[in-house]
Amino acid sequence: MSVALKIDGSHGEGGGQILRTALALAAILQQPVEIGNIRAGRKKPGLRPQHLTAVKAMASITAGKVVGAELGSTSLSFEPQRIVPGSYSLDVGTAGSTSLVLQGMIPALLFAKEESRVVITGGTHVPWSPCFHYMVEVFLPALKRLGGVLQLEIKRWGWYPKGGGEVIASISPSAELKGIDLTRRGKLQDTCVLSAVSNLPMSIAERQGDQALKRFSDHGDEMPQIELLNGPSLGTGTVVFIRASFENVAAGFTSLGKRGKPAEKVADNACSDFFEFVASISAVDGHMADQIVLYMALAKGRSSLIAGRITRHLATNMWVIEQFLPVRFQVDEEAGGVSVEGVGFSG
Repeated sequence: MSVALKIDGSHGEGGGQILRTALALAAILQQPVEIGNIRAGRKKPGLRPQHLTAVKAMASITAGKVVGAELGSTSLSFEPQRIVPGSYSLDVGTAGSTSLVLQGMIPALLFAKEESRVVITGGTHVPWSPCFHYMVEVFLPALKRLGGVLQLEIKRWGWYPKGGGEVIASISPSAELKGIDLTRRGKLQDTCVLSAVSNLPMSIAERQGDQALKRFSDHGDEMPQIELLNGPSLGTGTVVFIRASFENVAAGFTSLGKRGKPAEKVADNACSDFFEFVASISAVDGHMADQIVLYMALAKGRSSLIAGRITRHLATNMWVIEQFLPVRFQVDEEAGGVSVEGVGFSG
């Protein structure tokens, strides 16, 4: 076994993305890793429930050895053996994001020899993470263009703070990923607004949808499709999710409700993010940039994207990737452009 690679978890943005990306690449490359200063700058440093779930999940799918897998731990050593396809069931135990836990598992299981099925319980529509519908309608199409095959299904919605949502992921093996060009989004083809509630009056979803239509009308844009949903859940919550399909890529914008926040404000936040994106030169939204750079580095050939700006989060993620792989990202700060010649990894 090779010498462990040491990663400083406080580098750059210093969040959980460092942990997830490091674990994913360690699993794919069968490279032991030691991560210190995990989330050192956060209000509650170290591993939180969703991070601990991700660590244990990565140990399971690699028959790996882990030291430091405890709540609050700020250091971790991970020694993966091999990627083990199969059926896995995970419970974050809180409203911790199911999408973020899957971020570490999906890249590794794409290079397994057989299909895998992951059932994960936790938050599906929670702050600071891509919601379930973003993953399905924006991330999945981009991954498919790269050559990755993933299916996602939601059985139950999970809101903060109760969680309890249930997502099923089916990941098929991919022999090799291919480069992707995400520098031009093309013309806007259609827009869909999802307005949903759980265990709250449908009138709230209707108000959110009506406000979205008003904002689009006031802005002079073509009217979007409106979908009103009552999501099965153990808790309560509301969301407005806007999916915009362009010729070459999709983008997504999410706004969550909370106590004291009017339904109209929930819709306003998502609409404002959408209008700002359309007025920019960006080809991908912020969530997409953060997630896709790992696959770009692993893919064969050159990949490029334009995100409008290079966030600290994105810069940190690229730094982690460069610690594991013999790649160097080329960055255009002015346009928010990123390009890389991928390694062409094959499982």
